[in-house]
Amino acid sequence: MRLSHKLRLLSAALAPMLALTACSGGGSGSGSGGSSTGGGAEQAKITVWSWDGTVEKAVAGFQAANPNITVEVVNAGSSQDEYKALDNAIQAGSGVPDLVMFEYFAVPYFAVPGKLADLGELGVDKLKQDFVPAAWSDVTVNGKVYAVPSDYGPSAMFYNMSTLKKAGIEKPPATWDEYYEAAKKIRALGDDYYIAQDTGDIFFLLSLIWQAGGRPFKVDGTKVHIDFTDPGTTRAVAFWQKMLDEGLINTKITGWSDDWNRTLNDGTLATQTMGGWLTSTLPERAPKAAGDFRVALMPQWEQGAKTGAANGGSSFGIPAAAQHKEAAFKFLEYFAHGGGLSTRVDAGAFVPNMSVLENETFQGKANPYFGGQKVGAVLAEASEIVGSGWQYPPFFEWARSIYGDLASPFYTTGQGSLAEVLEQWRQRCIQYGNEQGFEVS
Repeated sequence: MRLSHKLRLLSAALAPMLALTACSGGGSGSGSGGSSTGGGAEQAKITVWSWDGTVEKAVAGFQAANPNITVEVVNAGSSQDEYKALDNAIQAGSGVPDLVMFEYFAVPYFAVPGKLADLGELGVDKLKQDFVPAAWSDVTVNGKVYAVPSDYGPSAMFYNMSTLKKAGIEKPPATWDEYYEAAKKIRALGDDYYIAQDTGDIFFLLSLIWQAGGRPFKVDGTKVHIDFTDPGTTRAVAFWQKMLDEGLINTKITGWSDDWNRTLNDGTLATQTMGGWLTSTLPERAPKAAGDFRVALMPQWEQGAKTGAANGGSSFGIPAAAQHKEAAFKFLEYFAHGGGLSTRVDAGAFVPNMSVLENETFQGKANPYFGGQKVGAVLAEASEIVGSGWQYPPFFEWARSIYGDLASPFYTTGQGSLAEVLEQWRQRCIQYGNEQGFEVS
C-alpha cells in the first residue's frame, strides 16, 4: 500500500472539523473562490491527474466561482504509472495534462530537466506563509518552487498503552534511549512481543536519519552527492542496527500484511513509527485495539529536543508543456490553499497548511479510537517540527524501487549490516544517476 494512497485517508477525529471560509488569508480573490470570472472571459478546460480523491470534491465549488474554467480530474493509476504516462506525453508532445500530482520525492525528477513550470512566475510565493516550512522545502528545487503541497505525512509514534503498561512502562518513550530500554521490557513479555517490526522499510530508516540530522542526499542542479557516513546518518543507522542485532525488532512480519494486522490487534506489536496518515487506517487494521492506542511525537535523540521528520506526502505541479497554466494554477490555489481546502479536509485530507493545523477545532477534537486523545494537536506539532534541509535525488523513484531487493538478504539472514546495504545502494544510485545524465558522486 503506497504512502501517497494512505495519505488520502484521515481518521474521523481529523474530519469533518473545519469551517475554513477564507483560510487563504491575503490570497487573491480567485484563490479563495471570490472571483466569478475566473480571471478572464476566455474559456478553458483543464485536465488534472490525481490519485487523491479529495481533489475532485473541490471541483464543484471552483467551477461555480469560475464558470469559464472546466476541470476534469483523471486518475492516471498508481504514482509510478502516472509518472511514466507523463514522461511519455511530454516526449510525444501531446496529451500533457495541466496539473499533476507528485509525491514530494518525485518533484526534483521532473523539475531538474525543465519538465515543470516555475510557479514563481504565477505568483506562488504569496502562499508560502500558509505551509509548514519543511513541506514548502519539499517542493522547492534549486531555489524555485515547482509544486504546491497538498497532503503531508509527519512522522509520529503510534503506541499501544495497554502493552506498555503490561511491560511496566507508564509513559511512551520520549527518547530513543528510552525506546531501547522499553524494547527490552516488551520483549521480556514473551516471544511474540516486540516494540516494532521492520523488514526493510526505506522510508522509516530515512525518517530516523532525517530526524537525527543526517542529510545523505545533496542536490545542486544536476549534481548529486550521496553520503551515508555523516554523523546524523551514522548515529541513526547504528542505533537501528543495535535494535536488530539484539533481536528487539520483529523482522518476520511485513507491514500491511495480515500478520501485521493481527499483531496490532492483539497488542504484541507495541508501536509503529510512521506518517500521521496511520491515524486513518489503524482503526481498520486493529479494531480490537480501540481505546488502547495513542499517538506521540517521534522519540528524540536528545532529552528535551523537539525535531521531527516526514514519511510520505504529495503535491501538485504544472507541466512546462501545459496549455492552460494560469487556469491550472487558479484551481491549484483554490484546493490547496483557498476556498476548496476545507472541502478536502472534511473529506479526509491531512494537509500541511498552518491555517488548518493551528485551527482550534482541528486540534481540540477527541478521538474515541485513541482513548479520547486529541490527536490533531499531536500531528500538528509533528508537522511543524519536521527538520529542514532534506533533499531527495532526482532519480529517487528508481532508487527506492531497488532498495528492498538490496536489503532483503540482510533482513532474512541477519548477515551483513545496514551500513553495508546503504553502501551498496549508494553505488547503484551513483551508477544509475550517471547513466541518466546526472553528475553523481
